[in-house]
Amino acid sequence: MALAQQVGGSIEGFANLMNKKAEELGLKNTHFVTPHGLDDANHYTTAYELAVLTDYALNNAMFRKIVNTQNINIMINGVSRNISNTNELLGYMPGVDGVKTGFTNGAGRCLVTSCTRNSNQIITVVLGCDTKKQRTLDSSKLIEYAFENYTRMNLEEKIKQEYENWKQMNQKRIYIEKAKEELELQLSEIQRKTIPIKKGEEDIHIEINAIYQYEAPLEKGTKIGNIVVKKQEEIIEIVDIISSKVIQKKDVFSYLLEFFHILGTGQWV
Repeated sequence: MALAQQVGGSIEGFANLMNKKAEELGLKNTHFVTPHGLDDANHYTTAYELAVLTDYALNNAMFRKIVNTQNINIMINGVSRNISNTNELLGYMPGVDGVKTGFTNGAGRCLVTSCTRNSNQIITVVLGCDTKKQRTLDSSKLIEYAFENYTRMNLEEKIKQEYENWKQMNQKRIYIEKAKEELELQLSEIQRKTIPIKKGEEDIHIEINAIYQYEAPLEKGTKIGNIVVKKQEEIIEIVDIISSKVIQKKDVFSYLLEFFHILGTGQWV
């Protein structure tokens, strides 16, 4: 309560800050009233949105350090005291590095867990359990299921491979009227480098779209087309295909060079 008043000016002010952040994160089924999370009809969230919130919070280095600390000695009024983390999986299950236990009469026993193995991190959320044992068991099952059944695909590599295949067949088909030089293409930045997929079910589809006729001049970075990546029917990534350089418009001198080339070879350039 004291921290909330200091940061937000009041409990209500702090709740407003929390709700603003929830809105920024796209949490449509989350609403905060208090800083401590005790039962209130207007204070609620979902398992999925707790996972989204946790994923965001883990970007903070201090937060990561705190939730991954199993024991620590602190001084209270000059007296040393050992504080233990209530997360029963921390230090006992391989890879677990956070995050938070919880309990109210309305919510039951809850546990949000982060687990990292071989550079793959998952977040599990268990709510509404009757006992600590149940939340621990359910969380353990979820973690093991995820690592046993899912892997990560190198989406960046797959996109670039499909793009190179398309480029070899299609780059010269793109006609730029009155262009002084040839078009050179490149990809914009790929945001999602890897994605989780269920083992044995690689249901990823890549569509490449382009416009094949333009008129010079073209600015560097002009969008020529795009690559649409779908997982089943969900669009998970769109990457633009762009011009990697300025394409100048032919001037009188360029047309004269073409004319003399034609005279000399008898062929159009």
